[in-house]
Order: sequence, then structure tokens, then C-alpha cells
Amino acid sequence: MPGLFGKLIRTPLRLMPSTAVVPILSGPNRGLRWVVGASTHGNWLGTFEGDKPRRMAERLKPGMTVFDVGANVGYFTLLSARSVGPEGKVFAFEPLTRNLEFLRRHVKLNALDNVAVLDSAVSEHAGTAHFSSGENHSMAHLADAGEFEVRLIGLDEEIDAGRLPDPNVLKMDIEGAESTALRGAKRMLERARPLVFLATHGPDIHAECLDLLRGVGYRVSSLDDKPVESTREVFAEPA
Repeated sequence: MPGLFGKLIRTPLRLMPSTAVVPILSGPNRGLRWVVGASTHGNWLGTFEGDKPRRMAERLKPGMTVFDVGANVGYFTLLSARSVGPEGKVFAFEPLTRNLEFLRRHVKLNALDNVAVLDSAVSEHAGTAHFSSGENHSMAHLADAGEFEVRLIGLDEEIDAGRLPDPNVLKMDIEGAESTALRGAKRMLERARPLVFLATHGPDIHAECLDLLRGVGYRVSSLDDKPVESTREVFAEPA
């Protein structure tokens, strides 16, 4: 019976045109406009990423600067832009062309003038790398055998050159490149002390990220009910 009920619920969702624009129904992004085919229905139903959006929204304040590294199609970009208001700024980093199209569409649909979209992947240093789109758009990642090439930037290098400001909040979800990107942001972490919302991918990368954050004086905790050593959703703040 539960399986049948689930099918009954999902059937009308499958019939919705992928190009339809709908309001997000619940959560911190409630009322903002969303393209149905951009991602899973959980994005506009308000069930996306569990409790993480609420936890992040609680920490964001008007006037803050946010780096959304691995912005995908823009759910956390919209959340950040709404939370920091017109006096704040959101820099959304996303290298995948398909995601960029939806990301820019969502920014335009919601008239978010406080968002800058950067078509780059974040790494330790500037350069280029191959990128794989993965099984779906949310699993795209850097890969030696990737099917296309993307531009890389390092956050410290961009900030030191005056092309980016220091952020108050760093959100990062980049499918296995987190420790490399954090190494390229070490000076910024030591100087600006932003709050960090980090999704890690794999136990080795997770351990590297925790070591790096603790090494620059951060206290790390879990964004879910798991111990911090075994979760993949990390919140870090200056100790």
C-alpha cells in the first residue's frame, strides 16, 4: 500500500510540463519562482536538503556577502539572496552549462539584482580541468576523463587580485573537490572568518576538510543528527 500511495502522489508531478514556472511551496524560499524541470520536485515542494536550508537561513543576515560554491541550479543562491537582502551580495559559482542556464533563469525570474553568477569551478589554483556531468546534473564533478573543459579559479587568488570581496558565509557543495577548494581559500578563512556550510563527498575528503578547518581555528559540527566525523553535512564557525 505505501508503494501504491507513493505512485499516486508522483503521477501528477510527472505530468507537469518541465518548462512550467511554479512558486516554491514551503521552506525559506517559499513564494520564489522555480522552473519545474530544473531539478527534483523537492526543490519547489520545499523538501529539498532536509533541515539544511532552514539552518542556513537562520545564520544569514541582511548585508552579508555569500559565496555559493557549486550553486547547481540555484536553490541556495535564491535562499541566500533573499536572506541578505538588497544591501548584501551573493556570488554563485557553477561551471556546468546546463545548470548555468537554470541558475540564471531563476535569478532573472525572481529579479535578484544582488546575485552575480560566475561560470567557473573553484579549485586551489586558476587553470582549466576536465569536467564530467555525472549521472545527473547534481552529480557533476571534476574528472580526468570528463567530457568537457571548464575554467578553474582559486578563491584566495581571486580575492587577492581584487576580483572578489571577502565573504561572510561560504557554502560549498562540489562533488569531491571540497578539500582542494578549501586549500585555495586558506588565507581567506584565516583573515575573513566566514561561516562555512560544507557538503563533503567520501571519507578521505571529509577528514581532510575537517583537518583543514580545525587547523585554521574553526569549530566544526554536524548539520544533521550524525556525529561530525561521519556526517557529510558540516557547519563550521570560528572557534
